[in-house]
Amino acid sequence: MHKKYNIGVFDSGYGGLTILKEIEKLLPEYNYIYLGDNARAPYGNRSFETVYKYTLEAVKKLFELDCNIVLLACNTASAKALRTIQQKDLESIAPGRRVLGVIRPSTEAVDLYSKTKHVGILGTIGTVKSESYVIEIQKMYPHIIVEQEACPMWVPLVENDEYKTEGADYFIKKNITNLLSKDKSIDTVILGCTHYPLLIEKIKEYTPAGITIVNQGEIVAKSFSDYLIRHPELETQCIKNREQRFYTTDSTELFDSIGSTFLGKVINSRKINL
Repeated sequence: MHKKYNIGVFDSGYGGLTILKEIEKLLPEYNYIYLGDNARAPYGNRSFETVYKYTLEAVKKLFELDCNIVLLACNTASAKALRTIQQKDLESIAPGRRVLGVIRPSTEAVDLYSKTKHVGILGTIGTVKSESYVIEIQKMYPHIIVEQEACPMWVPLVENDEYKTEGADYFIKKNITNLLSKDKSIDTVILGCTHYPLLIEKIKEYTPAGITIVNQGEIVAKSFSDYLIRHPELETQCIKNREQRFYTTDSTELFDSIGSTFLGKVINSRKINL
């Protein structure tokens, strides 16, 4: 009898739960294990070397928990660690298993959304500095012009439950105005951080009508569904008991409280060490 596996979803904190929410909505039959490295979050301002080290530790842990596919549901980890893990580590630590990211699916879809072919990215400092979105978009669509804006306050606003306050309005308006002032022809904006869907109403409020806001979760979920169809050798290994387990490297009480807001349902997590 062949061994069966879970699907792993990793993020430095809570944001990846917005990705899991959309994947689970589209593919409810599978077993998912979510791991949040909350004790060392956020990753956004950390170096490439540190993010790579932390992300690799998390990937190895999810492999130990019997995952055959790990989705880095974190833009910073996808930007700073994914390629190195895929190219240098995967073959030696777990040949036959896969690690995927969230940046490529978003960039693949952008040409369909933009009519002017001028696109904006809103992301963390780490994602913006990595230029991963710019590189991926221009690799696939060299005709598209890309501008970026780092939004260092957005994640803290969400995680401290301040995202519905007037203070949140100030920073959201400021960053969107900054981005759009860089290129008046931008007609599509990618939310390049998994926390940002919780800010969607305020983002819409300060984004002019006619500009498309691209929410990663739905795109990544569809892309992941297509991936499983294209890779039946992996899909047939997946457990289909409709179960989810949640792990955090920090306080389970805090994770359950905040995480439930991101996922939209009650969470009961377990503490884990990396």
